[in-house]
Amino acid sequence: MDQVTGRLEKPRQSWAGLWNISFGFFGIQIGFALQNANMSRVFQSLGASLDDLPALWVAAPLTGLLVQPIIGFMSDRTWLGRFGRRRPYFVAGALLAALSLLLMPLAPVLLAAAALLWMLDASLNISMEPFRAFVGDQLRRDQHTAGYAVQTAFIGAGAVIGSIFPYLLEHWGVSNVAAAGAIPDTVRWSFWAGGAALFLAVMWTVFTTREYSPDEMRGFGEEAPIEGGDAMRALASRSWLAALFWFDIGVIVVAATWYFGLEKEVYLLGALLIAYGLLSVFVVMRAKAGQGAGMLGSLVGDFSGMPRVMKQLALVQFFSWSALFIMWINTTPVVALNFFGASDPDSALYQEAGNWVGVLFAVYNGVAAIAALLVLPALAKRIGKAKTHALCLAAGALGYASFFLLRDPQHLLLAEIGVGIAWASILAMPYAILASALPQAKLGTYMGLFNIFIVVPQLLVATVMGSIMKAFFPGQPIWTMAFAAGVMALAALATLRVREA
Repeated sequence: MDQVTGRLEKPRQSWAGLWNISFGFFGIQIGFALQNANMSRVFQSLGASLDDLPALWVAAPLTGLLVQPIIGFMSDRTWLGRFGRRRPYFVAGALLAALSLLLMPLAPVLLAAAALLWMLDASLNISMEPFRAFVGDQLRRDQHTAGYAVQTAFIGAGAVIGSIFPYLLEHWGVSNVAAAGAIPDTVRWSFWAGGAALFLAVMWTVFTTREYSPDEMRGFGEEAPIEGGDAMRALASRSWLAALFWFDIGVIVVAATWYFGLEKEVYLLGALLIAYGLLSVFVVMRAKAGQGAGMLGSLVGDFSGMPRVMKQLALVQFFSWSALFIMWINTTPVVALNFFGASDPDSALYQEAGNWVGVLFAVYNGVAAIAALLVLPALAKRIGKAKTHALCLAAGALGYASFFLLRDPQHLLLAEIGVGIAWASILAMPYAILASALPQAKLGTYMGLFNIFIVVPQLLVATVMGSIMKAFFPGQPIWTMAFAAGVMALAALATLRVREA
């Protein structure tokens, strides 16, 4: 019982309870790590050029943009008795993701691999989005930092396994060389083992946790979602002409892409802005007509009226995830060309570089797992969550910048320490800040909408970065790390504006 409000409080979770709540994320992150460390390699093995990679990678953020807000909205309004609110989505996403990982290494052509990446990322997002809200559902406010720290530790551990597995398989005698246009056995077996691990880990959380019923949540003072009334009233007060702002920006982007001859992927960014502008006009007109909110009206209204702390964190997310996406796309070609002297994806030396990138990714994720448990909670308690996040992002910026100072690929392990510290904080601190500031009844919706500020920078990188590199640094992927360092530093500065609840 809360002594101030007189309301019942959620039971305090033990370490075993925190483990069970987030263990499924261990498996989900194995899937993400296999995707992040190997998809550029898969695409290039199937014939993609370096310039094609951003366009092929655009599937990942685009699916997250579409899937996460919808799943968040739906899971807020789901209750299937003993099966719960968030867990049905865990199971559905895990089944589809495991199937995608099974089929990915069998892709005969580039188009098939790109389609499977869409399926894989959509499935991972279906499982992942409710996990963010699940922590907030299950924990008291004073355990939010610990809960997201444990989740981050599992993310780091899962990513270590997923990233390093091809490297280990090679040392266990599995072939790391394939014929032109084929995928090495190390990658094949890693995807298959990863699919099994993902499914089993998610099932652990499903069978070892129990969700609070709507009646229990009301007893904790956390009411059911408001069905869009406030959102629609706010939208009804807006001019539909003002809602055309994003439409206008999208038209400008499309026109500039055509006029300046930018990469064709930039058209996608413009098309998304146009679509959101038209959607906003449609929803505003429905609100003015006094019609019900529905899912689209609720999402647009909640996005327009998001809490102040979410707006402050949006800029932080924009910069930090821009840096991360630059890293995921470009680390393999950067390491292969600048540290191994390999540019041919079919060469044994390039495949060796690809395995070393898996090791580097394993290191930064391992650092993240340790930092999440041993550093973040203690530092946040001492100086606050926002300042902790700023310091960690600054460490990440230094890690990216060091790619220009180091010459030996072994020494890149030092750079990954800074990246790992930043990654730990990115996965924990924004969500701990948000979970304590957002209305519990809309936690899934807001966590899904918050993903927009992860996805949009990735779309921007995927559509614009190729044009920048082609125009100013052709054939020199190392300069992508300069961009990563710069935008991560901007993220650290933007964090200083965040005011915790």
